[in-house]
Amino acid sequence: MHRRHALAAAASLIAAPTLRAQTAWPSQPVKLLVAFPAGGPTDITMRVLADNAAKLIGQTVVIENKPGAGGTLPAQQLQQSKPDGYTLAQIPLGAFRLPYTTKITWDPVQDISYILGITGYAFGIVVPADGPLKQWSDFVAYAKAHPGKLAYGSTGVLTSPHLTMEDIAQRLGLALNHIPYKGSADLMQSLLGGQLMAAADSTGFAPHVASGKLRVLNTWGEQRLAKFPDVPTLKELGIPLVQASPYGLGGPKGMEPALVQRIHDAFKQAMEAPSHVEALAKYDQLLMPMDPAQYTRFAEDTFRREKVLVDKLGLAKPS
Repeated sequence: MHRRHALAAAASLIAAPTLRAQTAWPSQPVKLLVAFPAGGPTDITMRVLADNAAKLIGQTVVIENKPGAGGTLPAQQLQQSKPDGYTLAQIPLGAFRLPYTTKITWDPVQDISYILGITGYAFGIVVPADGPLKQWSDFVAYAKAHPGKLAYGSTGVLTSPHLTMEDIAQRLGLALNHIPYKGSADLMQSLLGGQLMAAADSTGFAPHVASGKLRVLNTWGEQRLAKFPDVPTLKELGIPLVQASPYGLGGPKGMEPALVQRIHDAFKQAMEAPSHVEALAKYDQLLMPMDPAQYTRFAEDTFRREKVLVDKLGLAKPS
């Protein structure tokens, strides 16, 4: 009996540092990697989320922008980070496509700790209001009459706007000229400056539409957006596609479940705060909460679906 008590006491002493480390989180600032540049819709809403979370956890949440590479740089940086809860990352859908298009040494399902699903995007195609493309039929007609000449921009190679546009083009037999950008701010500058005929992006373009500089040709949700009630969805135009590109928070592989849950609980409360909900609403985004188990299943399912899309578009890396 005395031996059993001694073993139990020893075990509790061994476990105590780990338990105290989890209980003490956070004892220092938390770094949150964002996949897109400062000033764009994702950066703006993630900063509101970070500020809300900081107030709840009593530590600064520092945003670090990692644009480029189709939004996959934060997920890649997690592979070199400690699973201590002090490095978190936004995980866009592009991370699930990466192994099919690029040679990498890590697995986006197995090598990320999935913490919290947050939201998704409302996408659409916009064109200069004073340009020749007044409606979607004009876009299609121009692209067919001038193969490879219709230059459109997106927020990067293999992002959801890029792949969805290529899917649309393949379905309609169009040859488009894709110009990738690191984020929405640069993309909008080029479109407004006349370097592009169209852009595929989230609805951060809304202020330019309101000011009369841009025109929306279609949106990509299940239903029309309240902000653009006269703009048809892809489905209404005979293209059976819906794209919301959900994203959330992940951490490095190997995080303790109790730590994952602690971070989930804090950031879920932060994302449900009115200030974050209102920030999302400016870009027609809705909360899409997923707990760690749900988000992990989403990652597994999305990984399988993205392979089908990448193969269909002929974008898979050479074997």
